[in-house]
Amino acid sequence: MTEQPAPRDEPEKSLSDLAGSYAAKAGMERRDDGQIDVLKSIGGVRGLVESVLPGIIFLVVFTVSRDLGPALIGALGTAAVFTVLRLIQRGTVTQAFSGLVGVAICAFVANSTGRAEDFYVWGFITNAAYIVGMVVSVLVKWPLAGLLFGFIRGEGLDWRKHPRRLKAYALATWIVTSVLVLRLLVQVPLYFMGEDGLVALGTARLVMGLPLYALGLWLAWLVSRPADSTIAGGSAGRAGEQD
Repeated sequence: MTEQPAPRDEPEKSLSDLAGSYAAKAGMERRDDGQIDVLKSIGGVRGLVESVLPGIIFLVVFTVSRDLGPALIGALGTAAVFTVLRLIQRGTVTQAFSGLVGVAICAFVANSTGRAEDFYVWGFITNAAYIVGMVVSVLVKWPLAGLLFGFIRGEGLDWRKHPRRLKAYALATWIVTSVLVLRLLVQVPLYFMGEDGLVALGTARLVMGLPLYALGLWLAWLVSRPADSTIAGGSAGRAGEQD
C-alpha cells in the first residue's frame, strides 16, 4: 500500500508551489556564476523601461504644461502602447495588463482630486502593503526572501529546518523591507509639499523605484547565500547547515 503524505505537509507544499510560480513568472533565476540575475528579476531592460517611462511622461508633460489632463493622457497612452505590444507578442494577459492597471489607478486618483501629486498616492499604498506583508512573513517565521530565493537555489522549504538559514532569510527580507521603508521616508514628505515638491517627488519615485529595488534584491541575495556556494538541486537546504 502506498503511504499517503501527512495532511500537515500540504500547506508547505502549496506555499512552495506558490513561491516557485511567482519566482518563475517574475523571471527570477540564477546566472551561471551562481549570482541572482537581478536585471531579469526586475523584468529586464524592457521591464525597466515600461516601469519608468509612464512616470517620466507624466512628470515632463505636467512640468511643461502645468495641465493635469495631458499629463495623465500621456502616461496612460504610454502604458497602453506597452500593453498592446505585449499582447501582439503573445505575452500573458496578466503580464500585459498589470502595468496599465497600475497607471490607470494612479491617473484615476489624480484626476479625481485634481492634484498632480496624487498620481503617486497609489504607489504609497502598495508600498505600505508590501512592508506589512514582509514584516508579517518574518514574524511568523516564513520570511518572503526564503520562499523566493529558496526556490531559485533549489532549497525548496528545507531552509526552515535550519536556524541559520532561517535567520539569513529573515535578514534578507528585512533588507528589502528597508528599501520600501526608505521610499516612504523620502517621498511622503515631498508629497505633502504639494506641487512645489512634485518634481522632486517624481524624480525620487523614478530613482527609488526598480533601480533601488534591484540593489536591495542583490544585497538580500548576498547576505542569504548558503555557507556552501556550490549548492545545486535538492541538496541546497542541507549544504553547510549541519547545526
